Amino acid sequence: MSATLHLVVTFTLCAVSVRPLSRARWVWRSPRTGILLWQMLMLTLVLCAVGGAFAVGLAPFDEDIPIALGRFLGADPYPAGFTVTHVVALCAGAALTMALAGALAWSWVRAARVRRRHRQVLALVAREDSGLPGVLILDHPLAVAYCLPGLRARVVLSSGALAALSPAEVTAVLAHEQTHARERHDLVLLPFAALRRLLPRSRTVAGAADAVALLVEMRADEGACRDGDPGPLATALRRFSLNPSAGALGIVNGPIAARLSRLGHDLPPLSWKVRWSALVSGVVLMSTPLSFLTL
Repeated sequence: MSATLHLVVTFTLCAVSVRPLSRARWVWRSPRTGILLWQMLMLTLVLCAVGGAFAVGLAPFDEDIPIALGRFLGADPYPAGFTVTHVVALCAGAALTMALAGALAWSWVRAARVRRRHRQVLALVAREDSGLPGVLILDHPLAVAYCLPGLRARVVLSSGALAALSPAEVTAVLAHEQTHARERHDLVLLPFAALRRLLPRSRTVAGAADAVALLVEMRADEGACRDGDPGPLATALRRFSLNPSAGALGIVNGPIAARLSRLGHDLPPLSWKVRWSALVSGVVLMSTPLSFLTL
């Protein structure tokens, strides 16, 4: 029961940490640190959920989970006390593992299909501009800007955005979208989207997904303000009103008010001591399920 107790306690700690972390404002000062914390927290939750089910099912073997699982799958006789309840727990662990893997795979396939169709449409309706190399121009009266991520990421800007924005604002918007493409923020969001699809009514998952989506946008805002002047980006944000289509990352993703507040206050990044302390805490927390699930 030692493994089960440790996994349950760790799962509970992670679950109760989701709400405070989703409301925390200190992570806004270093979005990349916040993103890493969320990734470690959700991975720990998943590992604890899967590991807890296997720990309950394999408890009669009185061995570490990998060794006990090998004995269960091998030709060894089942120990005394191994009942239908343990079989049900093992089936639940296997089902949860397959469901998580399936949700992640389906999210990847679905996103790839949507982006492929989107690229096909852009090939028909978008055009290039010699003044903006690598950017596709979409003739549309509304201000729209987004990144279509992938191995060959494309940044799309509407003619309405070009008409509404100053050159400095266009530069800031493009830098924002290029940060999305360069740092592959679509891959950061993919596991959270998969969990949200698998558990659509879970407030824990929804809170984590929303918090990470906001941090991703704040990180892209950082990339757009590397010269130290957030003014052009803040002005540009106020001019955009449309969210991008499925599979894309747009300039208006995430709560605009929170991003404008962050840009307006010019908060200094967290000190390296605070960042390292937060990340070490995440690693220590994640080491609990890993220690039970690996040899």
